[in-house]
Amino acid sequence: MAASKARVQKRLYYKIGEACKALGIQPYVLRYWETEFPVLTPSKSRSGQRVYSEKELEIIRRIKELLYEEGYTIAGAKKKLEAEMASGSLAEPERDEEETAAPASEKPPAQAALPVPTEPAPAAVPEPPTPREPAASAELDTGAAERVQRLLSGIGEALGEAREILTLLGPKSS
Repeated sequence: MAASKARVQKRLYYKIGEACKALGIQPYVLRYWETEFPVLTPSKSRSGQRVYSEKELEIIRRIKELLYEEGYTIAGAKKKLEAEMASGSLAEPERDEEETAAPASEKPPAQAALPVPTEPAPAAVPEPPTPREPAASAELDTGAAERVQRLLSGIGEALGEAREILTLLGPKSS
């Protein structure tokens, strides 16, 4: 019985549902991370399902730590992960030629809407570390920065309109 339990826990590949259950994340979050982190390129089974190796699960665990526990943004986590992989503190997944999925250049573009994590946010989220030098891949973040700026502008306008309405509806004397 112990041998079968060990065999179930240590496998060569995990389907997306199995990987997500083991890591405590939703499949749509993992699929989104695949669009943002070039190192995440799961192989596909013969039936077309994504399959993840143990090394890829380790990388996904690290991404989850960076985003949810250490409070990094996607861009910050990407830089930190790239630095860790370059220094060798986090091993890059090995690929056989047969099991290599489509190259990152053929991956679909990132979706405009960000997925909402299903896990509750920590009570006190630490401030993400500020970068000490400009990012080499700053061009990649311009679309996200523009979307954030439009969102902030829209929120500001909505708050102004709400204040005007509240002023008009202010306390009425009878």
